[in-house]
Amino acid sequence: MTDWSHDQLTVIGAADEVQISTSRRDGSPRTPIPVWVVVDGDDLYLRSAYGTGSAWYRDALSRPHGRISAGGVDSDVTFVRVNDAALNGRLDAAYRSKYRRYGATYVDRMVAPQARAATIKITAAEETSNGPEE
Repeated sequence: MTDWSHDQLTVIGAADEVQISTSRRDGSPRTPIPVWVVVDGDDLYLRSAYGTGSAWYRDALSRPHGRISAGGVDSDVTFVRVNDAALNGRLDAAYRSKYRRYGATYVDRMVAPQARAATIKITAAEETSNGPEE
């Protein structure tokens, strides 16, 4: 497992949406789906707006290796469920700040208890990432 570089965090954190691919049982990637992502410190987080019953969320936890893509950064990742009240408070603030232009209807869904219960930390799995274009 590796840490995100400053450039990767900047690029991914600035992206409106990140494409994530979870893995099938045979290890092959599922079709990428767009999700909202926020940065807290040196870490990336995402949530399922539909809670822990969401198919991609269940896949991410049952087979925690996947892939993300945003702004020219493509990386193999590991999905890790987190449940920390202080962290969730910071992530709520990050979602509200980053996505406020979409309006309360969407943002409120991302900070609701069902979404908070479906918070995932995205960890870079290995050095397969590409940095942003220079």
